[in-house]
Amino acid sequence: MNRYTLAGCGAIMLWSSNVAFIRHVTELLGPLGGAAAIYTLASLCLIVVVGLPKLNTFPRQYLLIGGVLFVVYELCLALSLAWANTRTQAIEMGVINYLWPCLTVLFSVILTRQKVSLWLYPALVVAFMGVVWTVGGKQGVSWSHLVANIQSNPVSYILAFSGAIIWAIYCNLTKMRAQGKNGITWFFCATAITLWVGYLASDAPAMHLSWQTSGYVLLAGLAMGGGYGLWNIGILKGNLMVLATLSYFIPILSTLLSAVLLSTSLTLTFWQGVAMVTLGSLASWWLTRAPVKKAANKRKEAKAH
Repeated sequence: MNRYTLAGCGAIMLWSSNVAFIRHVTELLGPLGGAAAIYTLASLCLIVVVGLPKLNTFPRQYLLIGGVLFVVYELCLALSLAWANTRTQAIEMGVINYLWPCLTVLFSVILTRQKVSLWLYPALVVAFMGVVWTVGGKQGVSWSHLVANIQSNPVSYILAFSGAIIWAIYCNLTKMRAQGKNGITWFFCATAITLWVGYLASDAPAMHLSWQTSGYVLLAGLAMGGGYGLWNIGILKGNLMVLATLSYFIPILSTLLSAVLLSTSLTLTFWQGVAMVTLGSLASWWLTRAPVKKAANKRKEAKAH
């Protein structure tokens, strides 16, 4: 495994820590203020690592529509985690967010009218049932527990699921309209500005930074921004097939790191649901890939992501 592939693996590790870091920082600094601080540092990291490409070189449709989709997705992700009632529920939001790979495949098939194996649809069902299994209760799927859990905090669940849909749309738009351009740095800056505006316009209390809190913010910002930077290096010069395959195991790794970093104990049923989401997403990708053409498309999609 060459160093560029290892850089991509490092990105996967950093991304897997995002759920835990976002939740921890927003507990300390508040939902809007904490998220704003994280995305500000992530933006600075990307400016250093990726740079600020000229805006007039971007396709207008990708820049405007893609930018709005990106900002809204990041807001959905950050706020669904921050507004979760408990840390365990925050990890649930992370699992729901990782429905985006299979939704990306589904939307791509619909938009391109691609002929696919009929096995794709059971794979998608497995991924969705994984979320139901995760949220449904300790003893397997309990519909009453599932409904009660969602009713306890509908905003977070709606944001998490909406975010997965929005990111899947963004990925397909990027593949079709970006023309190989990468607006990630500008989009992160726009997200940070939006969060700061929201924070200043709200009645949220002033943030009080300590050395410990600042350390968490720094780690969170570097993990988020550094992850995107390392991923760009990995997909440009590393083994794309290895990285694409490993990236579909992020739900498991993210859940593991979240449980450790947030000192949260998860049930066997929860882990079974996470495994179902992972396997369903991996199978849906594998069933729709083509060795040559899809590899090129995956490179463009991953570069924009």
